[in-house]
Amino acid sequence: MLDGMIKTDLKIIEADSGSIYHGLKNIDNGFKKFGEVYFSSIKKNTIRAWKQHKQMTLNLIVPVGKVRFRFFDDRKKSNTFNKTFKIVLSQKPYFRLTVPPGIWYGFQGISDGLNLICNVTDIPHDPDEVLRKKIHEIEMDWSLK
Repeated sequence: MLDGMIKTDLKIIEADSGSIYHGLKNIDNGFKKFGEVYFSSIKKNTIRAWKQHKQMTLNLIVPVGKVRFRFFDDRKKSNTFNKTFKIVLSQKPYFRLTVPPGIWYGFQGISDGLNLICNVTDIPHDPDEVLRKKIHEIEMDWSLK
């Protein structure tokens, strides 16, 4: 993983009537404060890249489907400067990925049907706080291998 990222295993409590998917508690490692929760869906093989938050910490969870995330660290003072990282979030295994500000990221749907991302952030969305690049501006292999 890249410097400052935290991977936290989460529980799914199965029941005959339906399941409970844990997400984030205010006592969990990676929780700073509450800003907002939003959900994004992404279709299979679709790629959304690149974004970098200057201040926002992300807490990414995929309770439905399967999504591959790619990250690029261009933080000059980071121990993982110029490194990349990829990871698949899904229900098996089910976990939350905390991503600190300053890391470029993109994601790709890899399951048929609904791929749903939940993001619990520490600040509300602010369009002036996010940087964007086109997909070709950061070289990355997006093939599903």
